[in-house]
Amino acid sequence: MGLLSKFFNNARKPAGFLGKMMVNAQAIRESRCKVVEGSVAELPFGKDTFDMVTAFETIYFWPDIEHCFDEVKRVLKPGGQFVIVNESDGSGPMDAKWESLIEGMHTYKPEEIRLHLSNAGFKTINIRKDEAKHWLMVTAEK
Repeated sequence: MGLLSKFFNNARKPAGFLGKMMVNAQAIRESRCKVVEGSVAELPFGKDTFDMVTAFETIYFWPDIEHCFDEVKRVLKPGGQFVIVNESDGSGPMDAKWESLIEGMHTYKPEEIRLHLSNAGFKTINIRKDEAKHWLMVTAEK
């Protein structure tokens, strides 16, 4: 849980966040990073392209989650890692409220994520959870 807490604590510091934005902007200017717009339901990349795919605070809105997990698996290289980080684990006191306010939002419980990843063919699925804050980090291997 230390890794997850450390990540969220650092992400919440304005200077750290702005500093990361500046680093990202510089990487884009130097062509070390490329921004590509697309849909997770049809990723615009070839098979076995990436060592790692991350999803920070996004799977809540993915249509047909197992199809999207299939797409992530398709673009991962063999042994590649898929990392999911959510500030909601489906059991928090505000989850139902957010789902009622935001059309198409679904806050997944850890067991649901594990099942969908498994159904998509991911292996070695690890889930770390901050019980007090209802934060969640999932790693899965292709």
